[in-house]
Amino acid sequence: MFKFFLESYRKGILTFCGTDVLVEFDITEVGCKRCFRNFDNGQYKLKLIITKHPNIVKSVIIGKKSWGLWLNQWVDGIVDWSFTKEEILSEFDKFGIEIPESLLLDFNNRLEEKKLKRNLEYLKTL
Repeated sequence: MFKFFLESYRKGILTFCGTDVLVEFDITEVGCKRCFRNFDNGQYKLKLIITKHPNIVKSVIIGKKSWGLWLNQWVDGIVDWSFTKEEILSEFDKFGIEIPESLLLDFNNRLEEKKLKRNLEYLKTL
């Protein structure tokens, strides 16, 4: 996951998360992977994030939050026929970024759920 979010941020795919991510530097604190794991476990909900690798941690956190934000937008766009799933996934393929299986599964599940909801609403109008 860590590598996926970092690569996606660095390649410019997942760069907007809707909030400001503040990460402070302290050489005595934990490294980037441990800090991200702590963030993922909710340890920084009410605390300032402090690490010896603030730029990397900030990039990974923005990538993670951006995935959550854009995933819903992408699914809505696909369901509305604004673009296709293949167009979204091709952006990651273009840069050689492999989407982790769990994220891809979540993407597919949300897509199928929204398509089912759209189809049921369409059938009601008939």
